[in-house]
Amino acid sequence: MNAACQRLTARFARIATLGEASAMLHWDASAMMPPGGGPARGEQLATLAGLQHELLTAPEVAEDLAAATAEGEWGVANLTLMRRAHARATTLPTALVEATERANAACEKVWREAKARADFALVRPYLAEVVTLQWETAQALSAALGLSPYDALMDGYQPGIAAADVEPIFAAYEAFLATALPEAEAREARLPPPLPLEGPFPAAVQRALCRSLSERIGLDYTHARLDESLHPFCGGTSADVRITTFYSEAEVGKALLGVLHETGHALYERGLPAEWARQPVGQAAGMAAHESQSLIIEMQACRSDAFLGFLGGELHAAFGGAAAPYARENLVRHWRRVSRSFIRVDADELTYPAHVILRFRLERALIAGELEVADLPGAWAEGFRRLLGITPPDDAQGCLQDIHWHDGAFGYFPSYTLGAMAAAQLMKAARLALPGLDSAMARGDLLPLLGWLREKVHAQGSRLGFQELLRFATGKPLDPQDFLDHLRGRYLG
Repeated sequence: MNAACQRLTARFARIATLGEASAMLHWDASAMMPPGGGPARGEQLATLAGLQHELLTAPEVAEDLAAATAEGEWGVANLTLMRRAHARATTLPTALVEATERANAACEKVWREAKARADFALVRPYLAEVVTLQWETAQALSAALGLSPYDALMDGYQPGIAAADVEPIFAAYEAFLATALPEAEAREARLPPPLPLEGPFPAAVQRALCRSLSERIGLDYTHARLDESLHPFCGGTSADVRITTFYSEAEVGKALLGVLHETGHALYERGLPAEWARQPVGQAAGMAAHESQSLIIEMQACRSDAFLGFLGGELHAAFGGAAAPYARENLVRHWRRVSRSFIRVDADELTYPAHVILRFRLERALIAGELEVADLPGAWAEGFRRLLGITPPDDAQGCLQDIHWHDGAFGYFPSYTLGAMAAAQLMKAARLALPGLDSAMARGDLLPLLGWLREKVHAQGSRLGFQELLRFATGKPLDPQDFLDHLRGRYLG
């Protein structure tokens, strides 16, 4: 590493540290901050974003990037990622970066009230400003990077994946769903209804169980917290991971499965290579990679027959009552039930991709200027009807349900389904590598799976692109057929 590369390493560590501070402020805004703190928080986030941007775009950075040399595969990859980050940042003026943060913070706060009141009109002008700024950002990135505007936004969440890669995958899935969904529904209708899981389920008991299970599967709470928020998420930093959920005393599955999902994200963050902390190559390999890690834990492992048998015993011990509702077969009927529903985060594995396909198409249209923000509720309702044959009764169950657009996250949604497909592919490879995996999961032991993921995914940081990471771990790039085979076996077999 020459002097120029050493200066860059120190600068990027400083930029990353500012990003960590921003991440903690975002977590606090969702989990702890009083409503009146919104405007000040927007200014704080805008200032931090501006400082990061100025550090990244300073003239001496370009000079150092031109002169820098690095040694070893990791060092070379880190320098390549530095150049990529600089190329993206230098296309955007600091004023646009700060204005975007302010608009996102303001819109996100109004969205909370609009969702509670099912009143899209309340948030519409704020969302319109967010979309305008995202359009300006996309245009600037497009011109500099040689990508379409929407692809330039996607590239910020999952580098190397474009709309042209996603479109055929989503079209094929839509065709699969058209026949698979009625078949799964007919199969389910032939089965007796499940025994009810009767509450109440005290929030304090749920909280303790959620923490106990996430610890059991590998999360170290000396570097993590579990809190509550309106929208479950994983935030914070790799050394200080924050996961959140929402408890309902009438229902136990939503919080529990949500925590298991977010624990998958948290385990990925905790498993990133410590020797490259605060460097680009030491970060996660993109949001599709991140979603693969949450979904391999929640959907592939914790909703498997093997783990549900163990989990039933834990639930019965925690909440008491009759044992039969917590039998594995009954939990399968509850938590692997196929149903056409309006809320993405509650959707089953089979219909979930339809929720993502809809958002992918709508956000592309918004960025392309083919859809006005004012027309979003109607376009949502019509698109949902075409995909799943049902129409949301109000906007809270329609276009207001997700935080993403209201917080400026355009180009993110495809990562959810790409991650689900990658999770199925990774689990198939893990089962081949670990013949006793299902027996371990039946004992509630996910540590063999975690060890395999640590080696094959977590420890690789962003040294490899998404496709290269899958090839390293499974021997092939993304293969949607593995996901279809998984769904057929679980829901149609």
